[in-house]
Amino acid sequence: MSARTAIVTGAGKRVGAVIAAGLLADGWTVVAHVHHAGDDVLAGTVKVVADLNDLACAQTIFAAADNLPPVRLLVNNAARFAPDSLGEFRADELDAHMAVNLRAPVLLTEEFARRHKPGEDGLIVNLLDSKLAAPNPDFLSYTLSKQALAGFTELSARALASKGIRVNGIAPALMLRSNGQSEENYERVHARNPLGRGVEPDDVLSAIRYFASARAVTGQVLVIDGGQHFSPPERDVQFL
Repeated sequence: MSARTAIVTGAGKRVGAVIAAGLLADGWTVVAHVHHAGDDVLAGTVKVVADLNDLACAQTIFAAADNLPPVRLLVNNAARFAPDSLGEFRADELDAHMAVNLRAPVLLTEEFARRHKPGEDGLIVNLLDSKLAAPNPDFLSYTLSKQALAGFTELSARALASKGIRVNGIAPALMLRSNGQSEENYERVHARNPLGRGVEPDDVLSAIRYFASARAVTGQVLVIDGGQHFSPPERDVQFL
């Protein structure tokens, strides 16, 4: 297999760190994006610091790969997740979610496509949320931003197919305890689905590996929720 580079946003912790570690183990050169200079990344990855609110974030991130093997994979993992709802709506919170969860992936996709060479296989994976399969009104701005990213996933898949670039989404259910969520609540709801099995970060990594090998698949969203969408909760799981 020829040398190739993957870019993972939000790669310093949580799911992003698991993705970066798995891709590194698979032989990818990994550019690990973080928000702050003090954020740690996995040994062996190439660290790049960028604020996804910055309009130049895509150029900054891709510049870290200038002397590396060709970038064949972009994982838009980084996300803002803050609570709001109707009755407590804040316009600045919506803008902040849209900047990180939608605009930055759009800018990164544009840069990926600009640098892509004809004849190469390219893959972009956008991290969505299983709640999109059965939305509830909690975390309003976050949900709207992920709905917009889901729409962009299909639109960019259509636009970039002729260039050999595939764009797919992964929509996982709760994997790790969220900020503000009690450990007790997390333990009760993590595996609250028909399979009785909590979704783990490794499940997302497995899905990325599948998309990397499935070269005829584009414009698809893989929901990983243990069947929770069969009987979706009326509220976000941490409020159950």
